[in-house]
Amino acid sequence: MRTIKGPGIFLAQFIDESTPFNSLSSICAWAKNLGFKGVQIPTWDPKIFDLQKVAQSKTYADEIRGLVNSYGLEITELSTHLQGQLVAVNPAYDKLFDSFAPEAYHNNPKARTEWAVQQLQYAAKASENLGLKAHATFSGSLLWHTVYPWPQRPAGLVEEGFKELGRRWLPILQKFDESGVDVCYEIHPGEDLHDGISYEMFLKEVNNHSRACLLYDPSHFVLQCLDYLAYIDHYHERIRMFHVKDAEFRPTGKQGVYGGYQSWVDRAGRFRSLGDGQVDFKAVFSKLTTYGFDGWAVMEWECALKHPEDGAKEGATFIQDHIIRVTDKAFDDFANAGIDRDLIRSVLGI
Repeated sequence: MRTIKGPGIFLAQFIDESTPFNSLSSICAWAKNLGFKGVQIPTWDPKIFDLQKVAQSKTYADEIRGLVNSYGLEITELSTHLQGQLVAVNPAYDKLFDSFAPEAYHNNPKARTEWAVQQLQYAAKASENLGLKAHATFSGSLLWHTVYPWPQRPAGLVEEGFKELGRRWLPILQKFDESGVDVCYEIHPGEDLHDGISYEMFLKEVNNHSRACLLYDPSHFVLQCLDYLAYIDHYHERIRMFHVKDAEFRPTGKQGVYGGYQSWVDRAGRFRSLGDGQVDFKAVFSKLTTYGFDGWAVMEWECALKHPEDGAKEGATFIQDHIIRVTDKAFDDFANAGIDRDLIRSVLGI
């Protein structure tokens, strides 16, 4: 067993135009002051991080890592959630997802996809230059608009969709393999990889690539009514990243999983700040520790009610209190009689 590292914080939901959230230096100082030990850095906001420059200059990468380290923090991982989404976009979502790419690629799906793939390739090298071993992203989706089987799906549609998704991701996975970095897909509604079965379908199409790994976030499984503890039993060998995010699902006689087109605050299923939802984090941390997960426990704040700064302050303490420092001895060692072969044979009656 190993002790999980943490607490870390995913910076994406906190970055804005105001101090201290408008530069990497000031947001690191803020995070350290709250008690965090690591920062997970999104790569799509140039005022925080220049992905291409970090990928192309080891010297610059060392400067970025040195800056973060100067605040007593580590970089846990990089994230390309937005760029990964654009690796595969069904035309039904073109207008909605155009905003994830620079304006020069709007209204040009082919160019937008090429840009996204290049971004992932930069992310592989940037992670290598920073000495990181795992990377967070989304899979994108060609099939999500057919997730409910009505109208009836044409025969072969799902199989062809996953073949195409695999075809797009396999070269990216190979780039990450060359850099010695795992690609950790956040299993998430809206992505073709949204549960265990869909992940397994994807694995088949990328030849069970060793770098096609998982970012574990139990909040998304609460909202799907999926057993988030059994999920760890099934996929612990592929889990390389951990988002500590809470959620609650409270169905009524009027609303269930689909949410009735309501805003987050009015949905039956909604994300909450740590400790305010229904995730059994004691069980989650215990199970991950039992399986030897030694990555970072990274808080991702998404809450429909609580202020983000309060969520972050409470989150650092919450994670620290849940990390299990693994024991180096058995609790009953005091009664250990040592190895006595004669005693062993006597106990066995031989």
